[in-house]
Amino acid sequence: QVQLVESGGGSVQAGGSLRLSCISSYGGCMGWFRQAPGKEREGVASISPVSSTIRYGDRVKGRFFISKDKVKNTVYLQMNGLQPEDTAMYYCAAHASCDLNSQWRYWGQGTQVTVSS
Repeated sequence: QVQLVESGGGSVQAGGSLRLSCISSYGGCMGWFRQAPGKEREGVASISPVSSTIRYGDRVKGRFFISKDKVKNTVYLQMNGLQPEDTAMYYCAAHASCDLNSQWRYWGQGTQVTVSS
């Protein structure tokens, strides 16, 4: 069973930064998704096993950055320039494909990010 453990969520003012972490020994693609109340789940970023392919959702390009530390089995999501519309539950996910539009197989419990204006 693949386990994904997220951390790093919290509350921040607009313009601030947060870094999310996800610990997992899964060897395939890793990604971050988010879902705000009343909205559909949105793909935020994904990274391939050797970090050669990185993808971002349109709304976070240039502000969010995904990276991986293979030694620590940890994937990070650095979020800069946070805005109230970034408020959501953020989920770490794992899947064989890195396509943010595919049905990802494994999911973490989520970590809440709240951005105040």
